[in-house]
Amino acid sequence: MIMKGLSTILLLVMSNGFMTIAWYGHLKMRQYSWFENLTLFAVILLSWGIALFEYFFQVPANRIGFRENGGPFSLVELKVIQEVISLIVFTGFTLIVFKTEQFKLNHLIGFIFPILAVYFVFKK
Repeated sequence: MIMKGLSTILLLVMSNGFMTIAWYGHLKMRQYSWFENLTLFAVILLSWGIALFEYFFQVPANRIGFRENGGPFSLVELKVIQEVISLIVFTGFTLIVFKTEQFKLNHLIGFIFPILAVYFVFKK
């Protein structure tokens, strides 16, 4: 059961990595000349191509982790875990890729609430 839980979390981290790149990576890629000339439609297709890989990790994560499939998590627990992972991956991506962005106290306070959601969702 522990391995299924860890596998689920690892797959969700990978899934969110691809989705964050698909959603926000194009904002940084504008600095490259080859990307600058792409139409919005081309950027959308590129983002969809990247997001496809998100599904290669998201769907197995949910199947492995879901309690009714033999996993350790309820549907609500899976969703709350995914949201917190999404915030962590997004924050890391933002601080590493977008060096002009700053992580402030109000961001930290805002992120504490979803972490508290994990606590309350898992509290028996």
